[in-house]
Amino acid sequence: MPLENCPALVLNADFRPLSYFPLSLWSWQDTVKAVFLGRVNIVSEYDRVIRSPTLEMRLPSVISLKEFVPAERRPAFTRFNVFLRDRFTCQYCGEAFPTHELTFDHIVPRSRGGCTTWGNVVTACSCCNLVKGNRTPAEARMFPRIGAFEPSAQLLQENGRAFPPNFLHESWRDFLYWDSELDPV
Repeated sequence: MPLENCPALVLNADFRPLSYFPLSLWSWQDTVKAVFLGRVNIVSEYDRVIRSPTLEMRLPSVISLKEFVPAERRPAFTRFNVFLRDRFTCQYCGEAFPTHELTFDHIVPRSRGGCTTWGNVVTACSCCNLVKGNRTPAEARMFPRIGAFEPSAQLLQENGRAFPPNFLHESWRDFLYWDSELDPV
């Protein structure tokens, strides 16, 4: 396994991931540096070993910060966070899309005084955005399924849990889905 395929899952001091979406991962180089600087604890390791002239160590697969980092209270207003708030679903047709097929729509068009804010922007597919055009929802007879609102950082984290990355190392699973039902033994 190439070293580039050995990132470490980064947990806060309370053993919860710093972020679910994107998943809080550090490169193997940043992880090893943090271990040697004493900033993290190693929770789990890969089978992969790295060596220097004086040291041999297994690469950490899960680390936890020694000091708790509080979550941001207000999430940044970004295109991606709007998509995450709306769960990558067009708020007009209700279909889910990959990010490259999504746009955001101003409920009240900017040409009509609408602002680019949490309360006036929703996720839309290109087709619905084109159909709605420069009209209000009433004029277009297209109403968002969920109203636009400013999400909490917690809501974005919860929504992010529903979209796991393509690669999940087995050592990460216990820290990512602790609210899922456990398999009986």
